[in-house]
Amino acid sequence: MNAEFDFSTNVQGAWFPTPVFTASGCASSGKELAQFFPLKDIGAVVTKSISLKPRMGRPTPRMAETASGMLNSIGLQGPGIDVFLENDIPWLVAQNTRIIVSISAETVEEYSVLARRLRSVRGISAVEVNISCPNVENRGLVFACDPVASRAVIDGVRRTLGGDLPIIAKLSPDVTDIVQIASGVVDAGADGLSLINTLLGMVINTDTLRPHLAGKTGGLSGPAIRPVAVRAIYQVHQALPKVPIVGMGGVRSGRDAFELVLAGASAIAVGTASFGNPNALRDVQNELRSLLISKGFSSLRDAVGFAHRPYET
Repeated sequence: MNAEFDFSTNVQGAWFPTPVFTASGCASSGKELAQFFPLKDIGAVVTKSISLKPRMGRPTPRMAETASGMLNSIGLQGPGIDVFLENDIPWLVAQNTRIIVSISAETVEEYSVLARRLRSVRGISAVEVNISCPNVENRGLVFACDPVASRAVIDGVRRTLGGDLPIIAKLSPDVTDIVQIASGVVDAGADGLSLINTLLGMVINTDTLRPHLAGKTGGLSGPAIRPVAVRAIYQVHQALPKVPIVGMGGVRSGRDAFELVLAGASAIAVGTASFGNPNALRDVQNELRSLLISKGFSSLRDAVGFAHRPYET
């Protein structure tokens, strides 16, 4: 191991000793994973997206395996912001964990209210704004698929938080031009971007002849979506090279993570892989560090976006 290698990353002043995070929704607030390794050993825990009020989630069945991943239709189930702040945040702080709180809402105003509740909470490193949610004020159109609505959400959160906490906007790949959406939310005040959220998919049960998921559609995650993540990260980094990107989508190994870093990711979130291997985050972290060193990089920062550099002649 190279003790001088700088494996840290930074999002607008929020420093993380390693670039490997949990992906929101795949580890709740980390209590299950804490049975396998100390949460302080990874870069950060990105909490399950929390809403203003408790949510029961969608009816079952709400998960389905696919050939190279899984579909989920959980429906952002959670306890609501009050219980979350009372129970989850103090527990994470006691673990010496770096915390990124993910928030979700159905209206622009709800996002601002959630941000206001987080503003003075001790121990939070950043806020991830999950705008891949249906906007009930606009016929259910997903915020992240609408340039105007996505900007409005980030603008409201920025006005509420001021500069107290970095804002990371989580974007959907289910758009024609993800660079347009990314540029809009950055102009509105986002300090970083999470790329990518799940892709919308569907499974039909050939025995029942009906959709397998009770909610009919769900989010596709796992190895199948990694090429989409690489493409989205590459395009956004090319357009916005100074904006930190938390890359995610089908990362199972350090080599998978390295691919996203080369495309332009400054940090990596691991999600679906943890369901089959609870130690996946540490495995990815160790493999990525070793791979960066073996390739001659002196820091993670030097590798970010390296695939954009012209070939030397």
